[in-house]
Amino acid sequence: MLPLESVRVIAVEQYGAGPYGTMFLADLGAEVIKIENPRDGGDMARDVGPFFFGERDSLFFHAFNRNKKSLTLDLARPESAAVLHDLVTSAAAVASNLRGDVPDKLGLTYAHLKQHNPAIVCAHLSAYGREGPRASWPGYDYLMQAEAGYLSLTGEADGPPARFGLSMVDFMTGLGLAYAVLAGLTGVRSTGMGQDMDVSLFDFALSNTNYLAAWYLNEGFCQSRLPRSAHPSLVPCQLYRTADDWIFLMCNKEKFWPALCDALARPDWKSDPRFKTFKDRLAHRDLLTEMLDAALSGRATQEWLEIFAGVVPAAPVNDIAQALDNPFVTEQCRLQTLAHPAGGEYRLVANPVRSASGETPARPAPGLGEHTDELLRELDYHPDRIAQLRESGVI
Repeated sequence: MLPLESVRVIAVEQYGAGPYGTMFLADLGAEVIKIENPRDGGDMARDVGPFFFGERDSLFFHAFNRNKKSLTLDLARPESAAVLHDLVTSAAAVASNLRGDVPDKLGLTYAHLKQHNPAIVCAHLSAYGREGPRASWPGYDYLMQAEAGYLSLTGEADGPPARFGLSMVDFMTGLGLAYAVLAGLTGVRSTGMGQDMDVSLFDFALSNTNYLAAWYLNEGFCQSRLPRSAHPSLVPCQLYRTADDWIFLMCNKEKFWPALCDALARPDWKSDPRFKTFKDRLAHRDLLTEMLDAALSGRATQEWLEIFAGVVPAAPVNDIAQALDNPFVTEQCRLQTLAHPAGGEYRLVANPVRSASGETPARPAPGLGEHTDELLRELDYHPDRIAQLRESGVI
């Protein structure tokens, strides 16, 4: 039995951040019921290309929504409230990722739902929060990266600002949503009462400036981009050239510097006063970069990785194909194979959280409204009522 198998989560979500977070819950056994609006075709991610199994069935959507159920319900219709409330009575949490002012309008907050289930946890993911001057603003990952300072830290020092190559703010905030759900449920165990829990893209983006924020707030130091993706204070910790490519070294403990010197057959560098400590090496970073480039250029990256393995922290600079074809990935259960009902087998990266109590399920993302009738029958809805709701456009 997976650890969340007894947990039902109602997910009013779309696109990336929210679905990413609730997928972690579903992968660990939670029954995640994805609410999709039948009037506008459900989650917009169903249409995000360029790759599709069929019409409105994108591979992008499958990457965020495996192991979930889909129920169509137009929450903007007053008649939907009764259906939502019936679902809530059997649920542990409601998770949403909507514009900050929308959960209250749709009746998704604890104030609206506690009369139907006092223990319900209402976890909200928004762009800028549900209160304050930006509550009604739409917002997206790259905007957060820009405003929270990420672009000023990414890329070469003499190049333009650059964003992450992935939607990292969406991913980290989605995990924050899952964390908020579980924290809220832990509180219910103590008090029997649910509550609202809030996370936002902006707050998570800002929070992850972490030690750079501490440096600025307390010392007035504003970190800028450094050549070769270097660490601001630890040396060597950056990209270096090899005979055929690049290699990233991270000697982030003092013990790794002498280990690197030995691996390079330069034991004399260990006693060189210019390189004795992190502070010394930082003062001579440019010189050390030239010396390491020269030493490393004598062998190909793969040769160095074999020499450094388990001794000096090092990694190749892979593209996505190389990263996923890596034997450490393919031979160690880090990919998951799922069976699409029409498109055959396909693969996704497996959930990184592994439970000793069971295998991660491998159910493909649901079709739009695939589980609507099944879930309403569980609530003892008569077939005539289901047909009436469908005819009126509520489901």
